[in-house]
Amino acid sequence: MNLHSKIVHIGVCTDEKTGAISTPIYQSATFRHPALGQSTGFDYTRSQNPTRKVLEEGIATLEGGSLGLAFASGMAAITALLMIYKTGDHLIVIEDCYGGTYRVIDKVFNNFGLTVTFVDGSHLNEIVDAITPSTKAIIVETPTNPLMKIVDISAVIKVAQPHGIHTIVDNTFLTPYFQRPLELGADVVIHSGSKYLSGHNDLVCGLIVAKDLELGERIRYIQNSTGGILGPNDSWLLIRSIKTLAIRMEKHNSNALAVAKWLQKHPRVVKVYYPGLDDHPGKAIHDRQASGYGGMLSFVVDDAKLVPTILREVKLIRFAESLGGVESLITLPAVQTHADVPVDVRNRLGISGCLLRLSVGIENEDDIIQDLEQALSL
Repeated sequence: MNLHSKIVHIGVCTDEKTGAISTPIYQSATFRHPALGQSTGFDYTRSQNPTRKVLEEGIATLEGGSLGLAFASGMAAITALLMIYKTGDHLIVIEDCYGGTYRVIDKVFNNFGLTVTFVDGSHLNEIVDAITPSTKAIIVETPTNPLMKIVDISAVIKVAQPHGIHTIVDNTFLTPYFQRPLELGADVVIHSGSKYLSGHNDLVCGLIVAKDLELGERIRYIQNSTGGILGPNDSWLLIRSIKTLAIRMEKHNSNALAVAKWLQKHPRVVKVYYPGLDDHPGKAIHDRQASGYGGMLSFVVDDAKLVPTILREVKLIRFAESLGGVESLITLPAVQTHADVPVDVRNRLGISGCLLRLSVGIENEDDIIQDLEQALSL
């Protein structure tokens, strides 16, 4: 099937006994054993649940991986993944990653002896120079959050593979509809499923897909041991939400491109970060490895004093954290999503008090632009 059709048909007719079109919610903590030493394949929901299994198999299919895993949050997914590494191991991570990723690596796993080097992932030489004999993984986002830098996934893989280093890609912004890193050779894909996959700002979840079954089973062992699983109700909600992913992503994409082009022309806006713009650094690389640009953009205004006015005066757009929902959201990364990144690092990267991040929803594009226009004009 075409990817669009695969997306729609996640979870269809999985219950052969009843023929239900929609996957049932198996709201059960435990399952009966047929006899001593026998199992239906489901023993206890922390280990596996029929509803979650359908979701996990579905996301693995969409990403082209061997094994998918669903977690209680994106951070639970990242935590489980990091736990396959041990004291003394070294990680290379892009420097303008999601603030929660920075925090858990720098403030939590640092206490357990994992070492990390943060690099500008858009410059391959920085990744190459950071590799040591102890390096076990390179973790990238592309586009990055919130500066929309582009990382050449294939180039990173080419550097990593000879050393036996895992390439891990956070694919939250583009989803498998626009970008499939495993098909390029990456080892693991991570998603904050709370964002575009769920798409309605009403669900918190995380997903991991491993290209190799053995690696996936190592992560599954951590998931079962530590227990950060997604429950059956939320698994069902995510299955239902993913079914509209293709049409939502197309609308996010077209709206964001229109908004980005409009912002470029506004006299109070000095910079727009969006990979769909012709002058965006790395656009040629992005076009090779992705089929769309997504709904995320950031822009810089000419005066930090304007920022509180914009956040107060937007009407259709909501001043709130998170992203990827059908409703447009705006946030100030320096004091919200990236507050745990040290000030000197934020300033060096350009995550300043003038930088706003916009998650462009699926409303009418003219309404979004008119809302920004009236807020920027006050």
